[in-house]
Amino acid sequence: MSSTVGEVLAVLEAAYPPATAESWDAVGLVCGDRGEAVKRVLFCVDPDQSTVDEAVEVGAQLLVAHHPLLLRGVNGVPADDPKGALVHRLIRNNIALYTAHTNADAARPGVSDALAEALGLVVTGPLTPAPARELDVLTTYVPVDRATRVLDALHGAGAGTVGDYRDVAWTVDGVGQFRPVDGAQPAIGTVGSLERLPETRIEVVLDRARRADVVAALRAAHPYEEVAFNLNEIAGLPSDRGIGRIGELARPEPLREFAQRVADALPATAWGVRAAGDPERPIRRVAVCGGAGDSYLAAAARAGVDAYVTSDLRHHPAGEHLARGGPALVDVAHWAGEWPWCGQAADIVRDAFDGTVDVLVSTRRTDPWTVGATTRTGGR
Repeated sequence: MSSTVGEVLAVLEAAYPPATAESWDAVGLVCGDRGEAVKRVLFCVDPDQSTVDEAVEVGAQLLVAHHPLLLRGVNGVPADDPKGALVHRLIRNNIALYTAHTNADAARPGVSDALAEALGLVVTGPLTPAPARELDVLTTYVPVDRATRVLDALHGAGAGTVGDYRDVAWTVDGVGQFRPVDGAQPAIGTVGSLERLPETRIEVVLDRARRADVVAALRAAHPYEEVAFNLNEIAGLPSDRGIGRIGELARPEPLREFAQRVADALPATAWGVRAAGDPERPIRRVAVCGGAGDSYLAAAARAGVDAYVTSDLRHHPAGEHLARGGPALVDVAHWAGEWPWCGQAADIVRDAFDGTVDVLVSTRRTDPWTVGATTRTGGR
């Protein structure tokens, strides 16, 4: 039985949740049918003429790209438009196109993990940690014989999810007491009398965004007229996810050698690799950010690393960064810095389908720069 596009995408979306993409991003299924069969998947950085040609040539039914094809809003995809022509060619050849962009950047492992691994770094954490889930703890007290019903209702409303675990709760039995007064209509006990009975204390965690749903479910399932509960916010902590990664080399090496390490680890481009800083500066602790990363120069400086590897660095921000004593800079071609992710994502699909889906990684260079030149000796 063949797998479907939807089944492959479910695996990718578990690894790179679309909800973690930046609000301005455009990720997900661009064209194609989730119900169509898929036997071969091709991974690439850029969905352009070259990689679409390759997808057709290798007989892929799904092309997975890092960069979005339609990042900016469009009113149509006519065949005489460069991007529209790609959409038409994909559809005519029954090839679905899917993109995972900033959600792949923020994932763990994600784009920067793949870059760090290629450079031989042992990752110690994110460069800019994303906030952890905003969580509450709800505590309530239920007659022992109704505890299971109430707990099921809380879980049904979304409480009790911790990492890869569901239906999580903590319970303990004790004795509760209360005295109904005039105006009460108690489900248990009588007005004016002190009531003591066995109760189960239930504690569950919940996403703060689900607070209203969980409390409503508690009140609907609880037998008491007045439901006693505590709702406490868990202090926010940084997560192990986020943009960029910090890692360490096994031993220090001078910047000139480290820059060569980077060049040797990544696919060749006309741009090559360039470094800024003292060529003899020892490099051991390194920050990396796949893609354009000059907006994280300050984060790299705060992290106290020896070097920062990223793409698309600009003249003035780079010079000002070094003047302030920031880490050495290593600038790589944008495509080359993100290409290692293709292998990471391909491995995820390969492992999930155990050889039943053929998985390929494009090696076609889609970096737009095609010529590199240096000044001849004696030139100005």
